[in-house]
Amino acid sequence: MRLNGNMATEVAKGAFLPALKYGASSPTRCEIAKTSTDKGWDAKQLNQVRDHFAKVRASLQQKASKGTRSSRRRCRQVLQRLSGRERRFQRWLNHSISASIIREAKQLHAMVAIEDLTGIRDRINQQPRNTTERRRSNSWAFYQLRQFLEYKGIKEGVEVVAVPPAYTSQTCHCCLHIGLRTEKKFKCGHCGWIGDADLNGAINIALLGQSVTLPGGSWLACEIAGGLQKASPF
Repeated sequence: MRLNGNMATEVAKGAFLPALKYGASSPTRCEIAKTSTDKGWDAKQLNQVRDHFAKVRASLQQKASKGTRSSRRRCRQVLQRLSGRERRFQRWLNHSISASIIREAKQLHAMVAIEDLTGIRDRINQQPRNTTERRRSNSWAFYQLRQFLEYKGIKEGVEVVAVPPAYTSQTCHCCLHIGLRTEKKFKCGHCGWIGDADLNGAINIALLGQSVTLPGGSWLACEIAGGLQKASPF
């Protein structure tokens, strides 16, 4: 059976509008972010822009290695400008995503639960991946997106909590059994639920976020005030 949009919305209205961060382990098929209201940001445009910057950068570096002193200087200057353009694009995109999430959370009178991706690059770099996938995931600013969500949340009066992401992509949100994720599709062998894998993960983040508000549940969350701290493990 498939999940309809109403079920995802009900989770958000209960307390939380979670954001599922960019799929670092498989950036070619994942979304940058996903909410439990089924709103997502596709990584296709992001990957196209970053791949373009990477190709131009590689070409300039090759020219600089073989050119004269003056040509090497010009290439370095262009590389610096290119780096600035890439950072500004990334910053603009993170601002856009975080503003949209906080705005929707405020409209729903909801909190925002996000994944704590502390140490994510160390973990995903241990997985076998090609050069393109490794470059894409290592160059994305996870921490910056989290910072934007937090400061915008403070400004708009929306509470933001970070929860451990362990098994949120592998667990069925309906029956809490481990299911099978194949790229963008999730299938639960226990209850039969089939649907978008990122939406399933976002709802699991919401369920974890709800537990933070329960007595004794605060240990699941990362401290926001006074600096970011790593979440306690399960």
